Amino acid sequence: MDMSPFEQSESSVRGYCRAYPTVFASASNARQTAEDGTSYIDFFAGAGVLNFGHNNPRMKEAMIAFLQADGVAHSLDTYTTTKRDFIEKFRDVILRPRGMDYRMQFMGPTGTNAVEAALKLARLSTGRREIVAFSHGFHGMTLGSLAATANEAFRQWAGVPLTDVVRLPFETAPGGDTAVAEYRAALLDPSSGLTPPAAFLVEALQAEGGVNIATAGWLHQIQDLASEVGALFIIDDIQAGCGRTGDYFSFDGMGLEPDIINLAKGLGGFGTPIAMNLNKPSVDDHWSPGAHTGTFRGQGLSFVAGTVALDYFTDDVLMGEVRAKGAVLRDRLEQIASAHPDQGWSVRGRGMMQALDTGDGAFAKRVQQAAFEAGLLIGPCGTGGQVIKLIPPLTIPDDDLTQGLDILDKAVATALGVA
Repeated sequence: MDMSPFEQSESSVRGYCRAYPTVFASASNARQTAEDGTSYIDFFAGAGVLNFGHNNPRMKEAMIAFLQADGVAHSLDTYTTTKRDFIEKFRDVILRPRGMDYRMQFMGPTGTNAVEAALKLARLSTGRREIVAFSHGFHGMTLGSLAATANEAFRQWAGVPLTDVVRLPFETAPGGDTAVAEYRAALLDPSSGLTPPAAFLVEALQAEGGVNIATAGWLHQIQDLASEVGALFIIDDIQAGCGRTGDYFSFDGMGLEPDIINLAKGLGGFGTPIAMNLNKPSVDDHWSPGAHTGTFRGQGLSFVAGTVALDYFTDDVLMGEVRAKGAVLRDRLEQIASAHPDQGWSVRGRGMMQALDTGDGAFAKRVQQAAFEAGLLIGPCGTGGQVIKLIPPLTIPDDDLTQGLDILDKAVATALGVA
């Protein structure tokens, strides 16, 4: 396989290709095939984009029909039939059954654009500047989102100070169980020198941060404090949403009412780009026409595929499968951890986002390499890349799931030198 065009002409910033040194030629559901014919089971799924698998046949059929009918592929924010179909179906399938009243804001095509828009709206609606974000959080790579992102490996490349963010420990981090209460006490103390923030930005399940899971009680503390001090409560559900945890939202069933919800990645279903914020009407009213624009707000193919993706949530069939497959993932990871008790590994996750925390980034990288060589794609995350995160397509066949876990088991043994 000729990789020289990439190595000679593509930017040095490329990253995933270094972990997967091959040239992919095709993909279907949970498998990618390289141009030399090697088949790989995909437990990474485009970093959570491909919840419904590569080249989902239902979506592909709808997209081909759309193109053959000369559908409107690009529309800025003009009205189109495809956008109307998506809005109506999202409202009827996701929002109304949950009693949720939100407006849908489409912006630039990636998750960081959704976060940027949310931060801007929070500052606009409150007249304040500071955002409270949490340790181990990841919210994107553009400057506003990067300021809220905690990982120094990403922050170091900014080139300018990343300001106007107050950092509190996430619930599972040292001090996280008391940090919100202590911050509240400081905000209410007129001699603390602190002023209320514009918003609290948090993930209910930190994906890139190491698959760290917040409890409903802790999230309610944040929501209550935001309401008390006149700040917005924003949940970033970009990677953990769209069915990944076995419910549409990662915070379903917790009784939370965020002022803004960030969505992207799996929202478009097929892998075409789309990002959307759900804004409470009272918050959204602070926008003026054209106050936040973007060239790719009306991606027709994403609306078409995303509308088809919503079919998976008209009943509980897929979500039931996600919960069952998530249990398989978790059980196997616990078996792997139990087989090496001297390593002190831990397993955590929800639904089909499960992880093995090895405590050692170099070791996790060796596991990733051994897995790739045996035909499995995985991606480490967390502090120093020490957490092996498994996020296969929600539609992965049982045989591929089992085979992938077998490969992972052997890759761990290879990395330990006991295979």
